[in-house]
Amino acid sequence: MKFGAAPLDDARGAIMAHSQKVGERMIRKGALLDDSAIAALREAGRQEVVCARLEPGDVPEDIAADRLATPLTAPLIARSRAATGRVNLVAEAPGLLRVDTARIDRLNTIDEALTIGTLPDYAVVARKDLLATIKIIPFSVPGNVLSVAEALIRQGASPLTLHPFIPLKVGLVVTQLPGLKDSVTEKTIAITDARVTALTGTLLPAIRCAHQPDAIGQALETLLVAGAGLLLVIGASAVVDRRDVGPEGIVRAGGEILHFGMPVDPGNLICLGRIGGIPALVLPGCARSPSLNGIDFVLTRLFAGVPVTPDDLMRMGVGGLLKEMETRPMPREKAPATPRSGAAPRSAPIVAGLILGAGRSRRMAPHNKLLIADKAGKTMIARVTDNVLSSNARPVLIVTGHQATEVEQALGGRPVRFVHADDYADGLSASLKAGIAAVPPECAAAVVCLGDMPLVTGRMIDRLLSMYDPHEGRLIVLPTFRGKQGNPMLWDRRFFPEILQIGGDSGARFLVGKYAECVCEVEMADDAVLRDFDTADSLATLPKGMRPERIA
Repeated sequence: MKFGAAPLDDARGAIMAHSQKVGERMIRKGALLDDSAIAALREAGRQEVVCARLEPGDVPEDIAADRLATPLTAPLIARSRAATGRVNLVAEAPGLLRVDTARIDRLNTIDEALTIGTLPDYAVVARKDLLATIKIIPFSVPGNVLSVAEALIRQGASPLTLHPFIPLKVGLVVTQLPGLKDSVTEKTIAITDARVTALTGTLLPAIRCAHQPDAIGQALETLLVAGAGLLLVIGASAVVDRRDVGPEGIVRAGGEILHFGMPVDPGNLICLGRIGGIPALVLPGCARSPSLNGIDFVLTRLFAGVPVTPDDLMRMGVGGLLKEMETRPMPREKAPATPRSGAAPRSAPIVAGLILGAGRSRRMAPHNKLLIADKAGKTMIARVTDNVLSSNARPVLIVTGHQATEVEQALGGRPVRFVHADDYADGLSASLKAGIAAVPPECAAAVVCLGDMPLVTGRMIDRLLSMYDPHEGRLIVLPTFRGKQGNPMLWDRRFFPEILQIGGDSGARFLVGKYAECVCEVEMADDAVLRDFDTADSLATLPKGMRPERIA
């Protein structure tokens, strides 16, 4: 193909390169320059035109796109007619798209003139969704180049395959323990039903049973008799081992466990098993949430009739980081304020900010670390308080104990409430309980901050607040850095009664393991959430502007 400016005498039969308005007529890009077009250009005073002139062996763009699209079609994959060098491939049924990425890559590297863009491998699609587009970049392709591409596509089946969803009957076993609210169970069943329905399946009546292997096994057997083609178990307590209650229930029903865990977060704690030929899954706690998580990766394949093996699970790591982190917030943060359904958005729950400042600072005795001023004259407790006040947590409560008067003076004029822990000498639990007991009833939760962590910013605290969502089961929110859990921690009011029963010099972190299904970890961009400053040596590691002049 020749491309460039050509005298009008040589341009007859060529292809217009750029749209031009000539008098009252628009000669559009891609139009064939016939006698009338040439005459119109002459009348407008043009002597030449930028055009593409085909050479022997060149294949026009629409014909080339059509020839590429033909072998790419497959059952349930339809195609549009060629136009402007483009053919679109669309789904004729809801299902799971499989893409042979190696073959698509080879096709796209044959020549810059030929391009094929597709959805990702394992994309979930609805009927009429666009699956791929073939686009010829120039106005024509050399015939020998096109022949190479056609030969490559025809080396086997199409590199695009659509696996339609199968309308499976799904059995769900929900275990129960004392203290688990019925509302949590009802919500779990409703969310599971929505997942199954979206994949064209039907959820059989869920069976609730005790959190015991024999009870789970009996429930699974009942669901098999009812015709379940897929079995799901979600425990009142998250599964933590392949020998735990849920997996053992599958074994008691005559099944086997194939694999425990997957490199998708949230979704790590999934357990893959089977009873005969029926897949049986023990779901992670995140399955209680409608947000995308690892269970969705597995369910979409099973509903599409695509087997899921232990090797398949272990290969889901790339693209499996779904959890939210400070530098990569999830798309919901950019969602419109009003849902598409037209319903009014939920108002944000009120979360109190609770700062523990009652400790005796024994590791820095005789000094109180909270009252040591930095070079700017600001005490550590003042800096921590200002950080919390810059967040959306309200009200802000300061728990005092040791040197309570001095702490209150250091925070003079700030809009905070003071709560005195009379038994602060008993340890951390005393301060925590005093603060939790003082959280106003209108607050749905409290974020508990330590008075010796001045590097935790208000923005970090707001990240935790933004992730708290009792409707989605995110009731305990804590920060992490490179997988290590830190502070502050946000607690839903549901856990206040248990926190008030804690004794000794310990906090409430043990509840994280007890209620793993309620935990949401938020990865932070730096280690501020891991750094407390409770020794003289540790103060020397503060940023220069925050270090004290000296400690006598």
